[in-house]
Amino acid sequence: MGASDIGAAYDVPVRVSTVIGKSQIQVAQLMRLTRGAVLELDRRVGEPVDIYVNNRLVARGELVVVDENLGVTITEVVKSGMVIETHH
Repeated sequence: MGASDIGAAYDVPVRVSTVIGKSQIQVAQLMRLTRGAVLELDRRVGEPVDIYVNNRLVARGELVVVDENLGVTITEVVKSGMVIETHH
């Protein structure tokens, strides 16, 4: 496979999502949530977050704030069941 063949892969869209925590509530409680409501999650500040690409766990990271936007810094890459630490 040549360099020009791999270039076509750059235009393939992927879905990237980060799980910052989970919570379980009843539908009735969910329907009563209003703007500004706080939903308690099972993770604490400073705990790693999971990063998924196309619903597959690929990395872990830490939440960061960049120019008033929430972002994620990757701290570990998960490959075939192994965790590879990165340095920042």
